[in-house]
Amino acid sequence: MRPLLLLLLITSLNAPANADDIKISLGQQGLVNLPLPSRGDATNDVLDHFGLADEEHPAVGQPPITRWDYRDFSVYFEGNRVIDSVVHPQHPSSSQPERQP
Repeated sequence: MRPLLLLLLITSLNAPANADDIKISLGQQGLVNLPLPSRGDATNDVLDHFGLADEEHPAVGQPPITRWDYRDFSVYFEGNRVIDSVVHPQHPSSSQPERQP
C-alpha cells in the first residue's frame, strides 16, 4: 500500500501546472506613484492619512477580512491592521491609444 501511495505522490508532483496568462497593457496597470497604506498600518492611521473610504464592506470569512474602497485603490484589513492595498485598474481614455508591450 505504501509504495502505491508514494508512486501516486511522485507522479502528481511531476504533473504540469495549468495557468492562464493575463496581459495588461502598460496604460492599464494603474497609477505608478499613488501613495498607499502599508501593511501593518492601523485603521486609524489609514483614516488620518486617506480620509473616509468611499465604501466600507463588512467583514467576511475567518479571520474576518474587511475591505475599504477608495477612488483609486482598495485596502484590505484583518482586524484593525492593513494586510494589503491594491490599485484599481485604469481604463484607457478614448483620447489615448492603447500601447502594446
